[in-house]
Amino acid sequence: MNQLSIAAQAAAESTQVGNPLVNIGIFIAFVGITLVIVLRASKNNKTAADYYAGGRSFTGTQNGTAIAGDYLSAASFLGIVGAIAINGYDGFLYSIGFLVAWLVALLLVAELLRNTGKFTMADVLSFRLKQRPVRIAAAISTLAVCVFYLLAQMAGAGALVSLLLGIDEKLGQSLVIVIVGALMILYVLVGGMKGTTWVQIIKACLLIAGALIMTVWTLAIFGFNFSELLGKAAEVAGNPEILNPGQKYGKSETSKLDFISLALALVLGTAGLPHVLMRFYTVPTAKEARKSVVWAIWLIGAFYLFTLVLGFGAGALIGPEKIIAAPGGVNSGPLRLLAYELGGTVLLGLISAVAFATILAVVAGLTITAAASFAHDVYASVIAKGKSTPEKEMQVARRTVLVIGVFAIAGGIGAQGQNVAFLVALAFAVAASANLPTILYSLFWKGFKTRGAVWSMYGGLGSALLLIIFSPVFSGSETAMIPSIDMAIFPLANPGIVSIPLAFFLGWLGSVTDRGTEDAAKQAEMEVRSLTGVGAEKAVDH
Repeated sequence: MNQLSIAAQAAAESTQVGNPLVNIGIFIAFVGITLVIVLRASKNNKTAADYYAGGRSFTGTQNGTAIAGDYLSAASFLGIVGAIAINGYDGFLYSIGFLVAWLVALLLVAELLRNTGKFTMADVLSFRLKQRPVRIAAAISTLAVCVFYLLAQMAGAGALVSLLLGIDEKLGQSLVIVIVGALMILYVLVGGMKGTTWVQIIKACLLIAGALIMTVWTLAIFGFNFSELLGKAAEVAGNPEILNPGQKYGKSETSKLDFISLALALVLGTAGLPHVLMRFYTVPTAKEARKSVVWAIWLIGAFYLFTLVLGFGAGALIGPEKIIAAPGGVNSGPLRLLAYELGGTVLLGLISAVAFATILAVVAGLTITAAASFAHDVYASVIAKGKSTPEKEMQVARRTVLVIGVFAIAGGIGAQGQNVAFLVALAFAVAASANLPTILYSLFWKGFKTRGAVWSMYGGLGSALLLIIFSPVFSGSETAMIPSIDMAIFPLANPGIVSIPLAFFLGWLGSVTDRGTEDAAKQAEMEVRSLTGVGAEKAVDH
């Protein structure tokens, strides 16, 4: 047996860590506590505003914590730590991109969106444009982003929980995905946005506390000397260059372009994510919306600093060979192995429960966003032509939750083994291409027309999806989604560098060629309302 196979076998044996009974006990405790909270929150779900926006009753601090809970997904917690452990500096670029993106959301979107809309992104886009075509396009782009994100979370859930419970068979992992999907459906059906928000608040507190404990513990091992930690990580990796840029994104001109494309998608994508935008409607005023983003930036920023220590800590204490050989690989191996190295079975169980909570909270937020978009934008505004009752709309939303839940379960089973961080990056690329240009044009350009909105959304969405299908991440390489075929004619892994400028261009072109006249009064009302909050949706009294 050669040295490489001996090392791989030893690495595999060392990854059979933790006690499945402890892990499952902590999972059950978390699910039980959150279900009680969701049931209590559901007692106040009387109106559409309650179900979609939590009665607009959350403070900026509460909503900011929930936004952090919504935003810090399985990719953040599991994927980025792995990316830093293997790629060093270049892995940390994910963290930087995800954080910097919030400045776009704070400065350009949060307050104006809260003042102008009611429940969904389409409320803003259709405020002064033709309702039917714009709402349909916005609903389609919302569903597309939510589906990408849902697939990433469900695949991550299957991989993580299966590992922690010692399930190796694909059938067992599929069963885990079914259970996660059923819990998600229950949370959203019963609790609506209020219940989902409280799950996200609890999850954010657990996630940041867990990451803080592991960060302090890791630094303590190296005498709180970060330089010593970095030096050890480089020594164990056998590559001092891991501390410098270019390990992943500097080896060729294509990889440099790929980095620019990824950065564009991450920085511009956040302000176009429907499940994040919908959170701005759960606060009573625009001031609270702005406060919630500032609070979220602090929490998210602190967490991403923790990932730097955890990533290099995993590299230093575990080593890249063991991480790659571990079940779950880079996606979920580093954090589990680091938790076990630091605190044994109990810490591993707690951190695993936090990761499980992370997935559950994010999929619940995505599901209610997709359901609200279909029920409010497609059913109430297009099919029923504004004549639906709030009760009927909520009924349709709940049925949509069931459909999306079943689809997410099926998609999660099909997406097993895919790179979670990559799937999330694609969701950001679609959001940045299909949603952000239209949102910015609607809020800031008086000459924006219906044709521009429709062309921008469909063009951004279509080009992003098409470029993904013809990219090397979909086919033509060992790590591709479908490695058995090769139709990769677009060289980049992320489509943002092409699809985002194209969507902005199509928005302009469609508007200047649209001979229709928009309602000048509506245009003036939108400008005043977005900047001052006069006429904005208020909190619901109980």
